[in-house]
Amino acid sequence: MKKEPRMDTNGHECDFMGKLLDGVEVEWKPLGEVGNVLRGKRLTKKELSVDNKFPVFHGGLDPMGFYHESNRPANTVMVINVGASAGTVGFSDKDFWSSDGCFAIQCSGSLNRRFLYYVLIGHQQLLRSRVRVAGIPTLDANVVEKLPIPIPCPEDPQKSLEIQAVIVRILDTFTELTTELTTELTNRKKQYKHYRDQLLSFEDGEVEWKTLGELAENLDYMRKPITSGLRESGRFPYYGASGIVDYVKDYIYDGDFLLVSEDGANLLARRTPIAFSISGKNWVNNHAHVLRFETYAERRYIEYYLNSIDLTSYISGAAQPKLNQANLNSIRIPNPSFEDKARNVTILDKFDTLTHSISEGLPREIELRQKQYEHYRNMLLNFPKPKKVTTNAHE
Repeated sequence: MKKEPRMDTNGHECDFMGKLLDGVEVEWKPLGEVGNVLRGKRLTKKELSVDNKFPVFHGGLDPMGFYHESNRPANTVMVINVGASAGTVGFSDKDFWSSDGCFAIQCSGSLNRRFLYYVLIGHQQLLRSRVRVAGIPTLDANVVEKLPIPIPCPEDPQKSLEIQAVIVRILDTFTELTTELTTELTNRKKQYKHYRDQLLSFEDGEVEWKTLGELAENLDYMRKPITSGLRESGRFPYYGASGIVDYVKDYIYDGDFLLVSEDGANLLARRTPIAFSISGKNWVNNHAHVLRFETYAERRYIEYYLNSIDLTSYISGAAQPKLNQANLNSIRIPNPSFEDKARNVTILDKFDTLTHSISEGLPREIELRQKQYEHYRNMLLNFPKPKKVTTNAHE
């Protein structure tokens, strides 16, 4: 079966892809015929130690611990087969120990391990859909063994491996770039937190302190919750404790405001900011406090400060955490000069854009590179499939 010339997103033939794959025969084989799906051996927690060298994988791609020896070599494809991550595909570039909750794929001489990894990434959704969910989620080995694997140029093993290696090199380039950008983003976030804490920390007597109630105008009295069944769909954002929850036909606020979560587990978990700015016409329910300030700098300064401090002492309720209006108004805020607030906000806005913006900065760059990787992965691995993959085993 011949590979058709590849097309780019604009519908033009990609010369390099076309030359690489044009006219190449492709044979589809079940994974069980070109590799072995190996189940590992479970270790007890007593056998694991952070002082040991080799990571142990069981039920996820994060090591459950470390062992003093390995049972799998570096550059091995993994498929998690138990737990919430069952069906997830991974790749270890170091020697490791696979337990009975992590399949390791041993490739034959006709299959590049990294090539197999990228092929299986394309099957990941299918693998997850085949997980048995009764009791502990489990993926059976025979599901993995029956996966169809494309082998280009099967009549010439050396050329086949050369083609696989070129495909791997292209996809690795995108993967490495995304990894570098993600590492850079992590470092920038640490840098952002360092500068934020430094800019918003003050010694006793360095500045005056005021309560939030003295610095902001509270507009909670205007809030109107609407149950989901009574909301009329429209273009105005409807805000809750952590952001937009719907769009409605009308609005009750118009301007620039700071919303602060009033209730919910996120008040303690802090997985997302509990204070966030909004602008324009909008509707806010009774799960978020609404604060108004005279200037942008004052609003953003308070936003940054509230998101940087521990508010546990102001929050009531364990099962249902709540930051009521009285406690909100009593939060003590350092109040430097307006000039200092504006200067600090300008610095923090730059870091915030770089580390959080989805329209610019590193998150946007990572998103674009990820889409580019997925595009080329689909192009390079989108071999024509036969109606049925035949096999004499693992049926």
